[in-house]
Amino acid sequence: MKQKYGKVAVVMGGDSTEREVSLMSGKGVLAALLSQGVDAHAFDPAERPLTDLVEEGFDRAFLILHGGEGEDGTIQGALEYLGVPYTGCGVMASAIGMDKWRTKLMWQAVGLPVPAYLLLDAQSDFDSVLAKLGSPVFVKPSNGGSSVGVTKCRTADEIRTAYAEAAKYDPLVMVEQAVIGGEYSCAVLDGKALATVKIEPATEFYDYEAKYFRDDTVYTCPGLTGDAETQARQLAEVAYRVLGATGWARIDFLTDAQGKAYLLEPNTAPGMTSHSLFPVCAREAGISYEQLVLKILDTTLEQE
Repeated sequence: MKQKYGKVAVVMGGDSTEREVSLMSGKGVLAALLSQGVDAHAFDPAERPLTDLVEEGFDRAFLILHGGEGEDGTIQGALEYLGVPYTGCGVMASAIGMDKWRTKLMWQAVGLPVPAYLLLDAQSDFDSVLAKLGSPVFVKPSNGGSSVGVTKCRTADEIRTAYAEAAKYDPLVMVEQAVIGGEYSCAVLDGKALATVKIEPATEFYDYEAKYFRDDTVYTCPGLTGDAETQARQLAEVAYRVLGATGWARIDFLTDAQGKAYLLEPNTAPGMTSHSLFPVCAREAGISYEQLVLKILDTTLEQE
């Protein structure tokens, strides 16, 4: 049965700011595939050209790159040109999903709820931001992931400093109203929501350290109960479809004090580390880590 996959490249690493996390995810995926008899091999595009995939006879790619060209449609387009089926979202959904502002525009266009936000540049009136959005706010680069360059702010001076930090990662910087009822994510596999997970970090917010290295972040899955859980899963599925996502993706959202959900952002190349949310949601749906990687890989069979 495993022969149907042929020779599989686990594409990990890359040269983005999230390289370290990608290598952790890739190590887990590779081990899970090998343990189930799949002919899988590590492939780092930072160390060798993608054309090696064709020259070395790879039949498909399990993409587990995070951030940068691995998640913004660039690698996806190259693999399509090379004729190599790959896991995850296509070129368009990857490119849009990497851009938080353009994702919000798409979701807003169909009436889906998102937190209030503004775009910032060097000439922005930083002193007026809190009057418009309230306090606190989050300043973040529009492109990127893993909370890199994200800062929680309560004063105009903090916003000004945070803008300068975020602009190091992307010239397009957003400031977003803080929605503080709860932080959640929902895993969507091949268009079907698996479960939500509630995230309660011990840090100020769910930052890079909390996501990947700390052991005091509390995860509750499912994150909601009853109708609220059902509605959140439905919202995640709609958000996924509007984005044009395929294969798998994670939809992050927040709730306010009244429990209303607000879409935050998608993750079109979800993490698969020991701390990652997608495997947590899959377990709630009765899917082990090993089963999950095969289900994700199965989505490439439709591309042939």
